[in-house]
Amino acid sequence: MTASVWGGEQLDLDAYLARIGYSGDRRPTAETLRGLHAAHSASIAFENLEIVLGRPVPLDLESLQTKMVRQRRGGYCYEQNLLYAAALDRLGFALTGLCARTRMGERRLRPATHALLAVELDGERWITDVGFGGEALLEPLPLRDGVRARQGSWTFGLVREDETGTWVLRTRHEDGWFDLYAFGTERRYPADYAVFNHYISTHPRSPFTGQTVVQRPLPDRRSTLVGREFTRTRPDWNREVREVAPEELPALLETEFGISLTAADAEALVAFHKE
Repeated sequence: MTASVWGGEQLDLDAYLARIGYSGDRRPTAETLRGLHAAHSASIAFENLEIVLGRPVPLDLESLQTKMVRQRRGGYCYEQNLLYAAALDRLGFALTGLCARTRMGERRLRPATHALLAVELDGERWITDVGFGGEALLEPLPLRDGVRARQGSWTFGLVREDETGTWVLRTRHEDGWFDLYAFGTERRYPADYAVFNHYISTHPRSPFTGQTVVQRPLPDRRSTLVGREFTRTRPDWNREVREVAPEELPALLETEFGISLTAADAEALVAFHKE
């Protein structure tokens, strides 16, 4: 198999598909893309625990497979979408890396550091992103101005904001549309994500240094853990919020987020939150 920029030839495809619980068609179709996206999102949580535990975040495919497939851990956007991209590549999808500026309801200008993917299918472009965390897409969206889609109990939309080619991914909140991130269509590559990853995983102003961030989007709830504050949001916008004792964290990660920690990592995480 010829080497590609996304490394699909290095992926243990059977192990990855087993990890996400996908047993459907493997042809590069829209149905397959939807199934893969939905299965990955439901199975592999967003988390930054490597940073909290004082370790680097490697993005080579072997490290990603070891962590997220074999060790049944999660990851953040670069890790998740690079593993997913390798699977799409291996299955024959034509894909492009993109980069977005996170908004989370605000219009202030943030750096373009979020990784997402675009896929070309039957003359149409789709965005697909399994690494955005608590309010992430559950399935791909066609890249069309004004498109809206119900995914599980949540509604998403895309709008083209101006003539410069800026697109905005939104989700509907109880009080109206909420901007998640803005992105352009300039091609990005794993080498670009390696640079962004260094900043996000080491800079003191990064939201992922200094605190635990774990998130999981599911069709019927959105779960987040920031520091020791756990929040579960239901489709009717009823929120359960509680403070989690340090000793409770490993069990919560297992039951709510599907993250399995080794005994040593569990002990280190508890110790971090006791400081």
